[in-house]
Amino acid sequence: MRLTVLLLTLLLLLLPFITLLALVAARWSPLLALDHSIATSLHRTAVTAPGLTSVNKVFSDWVWDPWTLRTLLAVAVIALLRRGQWVLGCWVAVTAAVGTALQQVLKALVGRQRPEWPDPVDSAHYAAFPSGHAMTAAVAGGLALWLLRLLGARRRRLWAAGVPIAVSVTGVGLTRVYLGVHWATDVLGGWLLGGALVAAAAAGYAHRYGTAR
Repeated sequence: MRLTVLLLTLLLLLLPFITLLALVAARWSPLLALDHSIATSLHRTAVTAPGLTSVNKVFSDWVWDPWTLRTLLAVAVIALLRRGQWVLGCWVAVTAAVGTALQQVLKALVGRQRPEWPDPVDSAHYAAFPSGHAMTAAVAGGLALWLLRLLGARRRRLWAAGVPIAVSVTGVGLTRVYLGVHWATDVLGGWLLGGALVAAAAAGYAHRYGTAR
């Protein structure tokens, strides 16, 4: 992928994230009202549909849990190292580690409270913005697609991988809002920042090493 495309992608993801971060930190009332409206509507459904809520819990807490996704990335890193792709493997590992550190730092700095309900259907700890689940999914999915492209995967294989990755990244964000443990803008922030991090990592690799496989 050309460096200019990666840099443009980085810019298109980072600028909206910075804007969203500023609005969340400033507690802009129209944004808070929108978040509250979405969260309230979904929470009503979660309370009255326990079967659907249980399915969401399974996907959120197990299938798309950040540690599950980090484990998959670790498997990919080990596979790259065993193939002798030391630089690329370390690049992926460092990117994933930076993503985890970055989300935790931002959570502490922003200090946004999670939704609170008199009848919660799930629970989560630490601050809300950005969503760690959403960001980890975006980073893991983005890195997987980047690796496939970098290693010469054909278009059919890219599409075959891209569809479940897109479903997973979207799904994990929706489950977090549905379960009432995140605001919608927490998820959006996680998606934007995760995508921007992957674009930055890919751009840095392309600048340093080109696109040689």
